[in-house]
Amino acid sequence: MTLANWCVLAACLLPIITVGLAKAESAKLSREEGRYNNQQPRVWAQQLQGWRQRANAAQQNGWEALPLFIAAVVLAQQAHADQGCIDTLAMIFIGLRLIYVATYLTNMSNLRSLVWTAGIAVNIAILLMS
Repeated sequence: MTLANWCVLAACLLPIITVGLAKAESAKLSREEGRYNNQQPRVWAQQLQGWRQRANAAQQNGWEALPLFIAAVVLAQQAHADQGCIDTLAMIFIGLRLIYVATYLTNMSNLRSLVWTAGIAVNIAILLMS
């Protein structure tokens, strides 16, 4: 498995980890105070506030970012583009996604948008290799 393929796996796990932060933090709370409710997860998510709400939003964006990243990696590899370059760009994308989550959780919206744009640019660069 290539490094880029491991990055695809990481990109798939990152949204789960992101929302997991909010769920784990809510374990300290009672149901009335907002503890995670596995019987009604969408109702729970709608009632989130602050950084937990942003963690859920970052999770949703993580799922939205996946199709382009996966397609770019797969198409570049199918085209036999330079694997070292694909790997490097894929690692940069994962780094940007980690920064993106951090900026989302800390409510740094302008920086978050710049990081998101850089992530899209990296995906396009990978895709253009195909």
